[in-house]
Amino acid sequence: MTALTAPANFNWPLAYEAEALLATHINAFLAKNPAAARLAQRMHDETGTEFFEWTDHLVVSQNHEKAFRAAGFAPEASDAPVDHLVLAHPHAMLPRVLVSVKARASDTPHTLAIRPEYLADFMARHGLAGEPVGAPCAHYRVITVSEENGALFQAVERLGYRGFLVSAPRRGFAEAVLKVRELWRTRKRDFASDDDGAKHAFDVLQKCLDLVGVDAACELFFAEERHFWEMRNRAGRVQKRRQDLLGLGWANHDHHTFRCSRQYFPDLVKFMENLGLVKRERFYAGAEAGWGAQVMEAPAVGIVVFADVDLQPDEVDRDYAAERLPEVGLVRTVGLWCGLHGDSFLQAGMHHLEARFNHPLLKEQLAAEGITTMKPFSDFPFLKQAFTEGERWPVNPARAELLRKKGLITNAQAGGFVQDGAIGSHLENLERKGGFKGFNQKAVSAIIALTDPRKVQEAAHAQ
Repeated sequence: MTALTAPANFNWPLAYEAEALLATHINAFLAKNPAAARLAQRMHDETGTEFFEWTDHLVVSQNHEKAFRAAGFAPEASDAPVDHLVLAHPHAMLPRVLVSVKARASDTPHTLAIRPEYLADFMARHGLAGEPVGAPCAHYRVITVSEENGALFQAVERLGYRGFLVSAPRRGFAEAVLKVRELWRTRKRDFASDDDGAKHAFDVLQKCLDLVGVDAACELFFAEERHFWEMRNRAGRVQKRRQDLLGLGWANHDHHTFRCSRQYFPDLVKFMENLGLVKRERFYAGAEAGWGAQVMEAPAVGIVVFADVDLQPDEVDRDYAAERLPEVGLVRTVGLWCGLHGDSFLQAGMHHLEARFNHPLLKEQLAAEGITTMKPFSDFPFLKQAFTEGERWPVNPARAELLRKKGLITNAQAGGFVQDGAIGSHLENLERKGGFKGFNQKAVSAIIALTDPRKVQEAAHAQ
């Protein structure tokens, strides 16, 4: 997906026919490969996820090409082995299909590959012997999990790469990857001046780009952002451990939500653009909601960002992702969160990570771990979304005092935030159907309003 191939006004379609065709092929593969079927059951039972969401691609014989094209799949110009055609649905979030020109005709896929986050973790958890095809830190690595009844089950690892060819990394690239991971993980976030913090972030970004290039730097940046967020969110830690017990990691991520102050929103967007993300749809929810968002996507990496900011009613027609917004005399939900905790881009880290699950099943499984899920804010056949109860973070008294002095919060609110902390982060339980890759603006408005720190504080005191 690129901005140029998106449907008009980002009116993302529902691709139920394409999804059903894929599901038929995946289920046929599982019927032939017992090892894959056992893993699919364990994913469901132990992580609240479905095998479909972990599927990277499948390989079919040429007799299926016509059906996939009729369902909306189209050729994609990705690297592929000789005599293979890559098909992808241009407007849906679905696994891709490789058509093998020379493979014998078959009713079921010849090959199916899932994508865990790191092959080493997956191999260790499942006792897989042998060496993956592809060196450590290569852009694409593959290992065979099992081959049964003519059905080859594989796992793949990607590093900033969308193609299907294994190639040796250039000399020194593995060391560069390790250095970039270290740079992102040790990035200083809290400075006396946020101007200095933003400058430092761009300086680190340039070092990373010089070392490994845009796509790998992007992949590695978001892996570290997830790690930073996870350390501040118990639901994230619990669910990550459940997925790690199967060696899966966070490869089921859907999008990463960054909250930003009005002052630094253009810096955040520029930072993301430098990492290879392109602008998708923008949201403005109306005067009563007081927020806007820029959705961005990295086409080669499969990273999506939802960037939130406070907006005024007269700013809807401005490109608020490019123009620096002036300071105003009030804060809404996003601005207050940033005032209390810092920008996601700098001190606070992500507001939430959204990953794809079996929505009701995950809610039930997390409840058994003592984690409560809030009421869904999207509950459609094609899109279900709900936050876990927010992780309460301590508030720096200096931050609360600055907000109080500016008249943005009351004395009582400032005292309450310092004493009790304020909601900081969530894990978001999302389920998509029909390959729908959009968002529900009205529902997002509702959950943003519901998680305003002032409202949460008032509700707690009312109990």
